Amino acid sequence: MVSLLGRTGRIRPSRRAAILGVVALVALAGMLPLAPGGRVRGADRETRIAMSAPATIDPAAAGDAGSAAVIAQLFEGLTAIDGSLAPRPALAASWAFKDGNRTVDFTLRDGLTFSDGTPISAEDVVRSWLRVLDPAAPSPLAALLYDVVGARAYATGASPDPTTVGLHANGRVFEVQLTRPAGDFPAIAASPSLAVVPPGVVRGGAGLGAGAGFVASGAYVLAGKTATELQLTANDHYWAGAPSLTRVTLVTDLGGKSPVDVFGAGTLDWTPVGPEDASWIGFDRTLGPQLRSSADLAVTYFGFDTRRAPFNDPRVRRAFAEAVDWRRVVRLADGSDALPATGMVPPGIPGRSDADLLPTFDPAAAKGLLADAGYADPASFPVITLVDAGTAYDAGILDQLHANLGITVRYESLDFTDFFTRLGSADGPRFWALGWVADYPSPYDFLGILLGGGQPNNYGGWTSAAFDDAIARAAASQDPSTVRAAYDQAEAIVRDEVPVVPAAYSISYALSRTGLLGAQTNGLGILRIAGMAWAPGTP
Repeated sequence: MVSLLGRTGRIRPSRRAAILGVVALVALAGMLPLAPGGRVRGADRETRIAMSAPATIDPAAAGDAGSAAVIAQLFEGLTAIDGSLAPRPALAASWAFKDGNRTVDFTLRDGLTFSDGTPISAEDVVRSWLRVLDPAAPSPLAALLYDVVGARAYATGASPDPTTVGLHANGRVFEVQLTRPAGDFPAIAASPSLAVVPPGVVRGGAGLGAGAGFVASGAYVLAGKTATELQLTANDHYWAGAPSLTRVTLVTDLGGKSPVDVFGAGTLDWTPVGPEDASWIGFDRTLGPQLRSSADLAVTYFGFDTRRAPFNDPRVRRAFAEAVDWRRVVRLADGSDALPATGMVPPGIPGRSDADLLPTFDPAAAKGLLADAGYADPASFPVITLVDAGTAYDAGILDQLHANLGITVRYESLDFTDFFTRLGSADGPRFWALGWVADYPSPYDFLGILLGGGQPNNYGGWTSAAFDDAIARAAASQDPSTVRAAYDQAEAIVRDEVPVVPAAYSISYALSRTGLLGAQTNGLGILRIAGMAWAPGTP
């Protein structure tokens, strides 16, 4: 999942969050007694949660954390990731592997329906997943299904026939045929991009308007929408039963005001806050007990276009990597919250390496590498621009490249939408930064998806047969030691060839109203509102 640097992350609120802004509270006067701040008390109370505005609520069109966080409330997948990062049954009651883990059968729960009462069938899952692979408009995360037989060929237009894709419906059984053994596939199936949508949804998201006609498969229905809010109401047909929070408003714009101030005024029940605010909130007598933190399964990394000069030469990429003291840059920028990266896979991902896989800081060696590549005179180096959506590390990196290599790198910060469009274009930036939030908890989501040969999210176009072989061996094995060794080898290749440089991991902070239970993200940037409730007696 793409993370918006400097503001929000797949887009979720992230470390540098300049989050949202303020909306006026509209109290339901005359119905129930009001709490301080104009809040309604009682079982039907409105719960107000600050979230980034989604770029889309169409699962097949989403590629950012903000959209995924909202989609996860409206549309359900076959599985869901719990707090221990294990896949659990959702629309699927169970799953079973066969053919040496090359086929997985998901058995849907009996009596599943959409919010309008129409049945959810295995055919609906096939249709929803084929939308992700639609060759006319493939999902930004279509690669999640590239291990399905025929999926890549269909998504890229090499095969025009959707029946060649290994997705089959047989009664309540949804069968997935894979090109390799993939024991982690139930976790992949939990991605919001693979959620099940009703038949009326067509390419481009038509059929997903808010209001009476909205049909959900998840815990909530989108009852209304304004420029600053999304109004959700409980889905009485939800497979787990109607959620405890019956009315939820997602506040997507705080009008420029601090989320801390809005929370303190009583008009928000949950809001992300930045680490700068968290550093003092913990000492505040009132707000401190309401501060929450969670480790993100996310990495901020800097990448190179390896298809074009000068970064088609691995010596140049390594020179850039070794000329920067990445850990010092991150520590200076993030202070006590600093989590310098040691590899592309963040802590908490099962099977992650404990090794330090960051290039060594060695300015003298970096200058030698640049000279070997034909740039002994820094003035001869091509004009290069670092392009991103804004990170706290940019200035420090550019300063060190100038000080240690004598190269002046230009800088351009773009709005995330413009940046992401440019990143995916044929003439994209040659030096860029991006944040990535896990779609599912596996090293493959950070290595195979981002750096595998031919993967659509491999924005630098890097290819390595040895890397792809290591990733394939890791994905094919069920033996933890074999998997770990293969991923370690893959990350060592990344360290040596430097298609990207991982810079930092992150922690998310939030303020959560006393008495609001279950208000914790799962590391994937998802707040599962269906599992939240107000404690009895909460005012």
